[in-house]
Amino acid sequence: MTMNADAYTAEGAEAGESVELPEEPFDGTINRDVLHQVVTALQARARQGTASTKNRATITGGGTKPWRQKGTGRARHGSIRSPIWAGGAVTFGPHPRDYQPRIPKQMNRLAIKSALNARAREGRLVVVEPFELEEPRTKAVAGLLDGLGYDGDNVLLLTAGLNQVVHLSGRNIPDLEVRPWGEASAYDILWADRIIVERDAWSAAEEQDDEAEED
Repeated sequence: MTMNADAYTAEGAEAGESVELPEEPFDGTINRDVLHQVVTALQARARQGTASTKNRATITGGGTKPWRQKGTGRARHGSIRSPIWAGGAVTFGPHPRDYQPRIPKQMNRLAIKSALNARAREGRLVVVEPFELEEPRTKAVAGLLDGLGYDGDNVLLLTAGLNQVVHLSGRNIPDLEVRPWGEASAYDILWADRIIVERDAWSAAEEQDDEAEED
């Protein structure tokens, strides 16, 4: 299944014919079940898990009965730190725990592929010419978004490798995230209403992977 994306210049102007996306990962695969599992796991990982309450074993005070067992006309109590008392212990309250579910590598890759294919099939993924910035310029990235008409959308910009200049240029723009190609999670991709990819970003990522394997 061949998939194409509209091509634009780095200023947001149309660059002619559409670009044919590579078969990997753009093969049309969309596995919604895997997407749901991976995104849910990623959201769980964002939880700190530091919520903590004290039970009757850890709360201080209340070592003696507040009043005698019989003869007062009141209900019997053994401690003012009982859960039914104000300032007492908490029953079945939260305790620190680890929210780090394991995500198998193959499942994570399939989720990323599915998310990219979904955005490409919806026409929400475009390709732009490589940025040629010698120093950070927020105006350049903002001009690209204005040219594409993405004002008010969540935008994910995927660069060809780690591009610190582009990252610094876009960090002050609301609703814009800049990631190197291959380092965006399935959650990042689904979060974005629009995805902008530098031309041949996937080729740069493959070259980096080959160099890493050789080392």
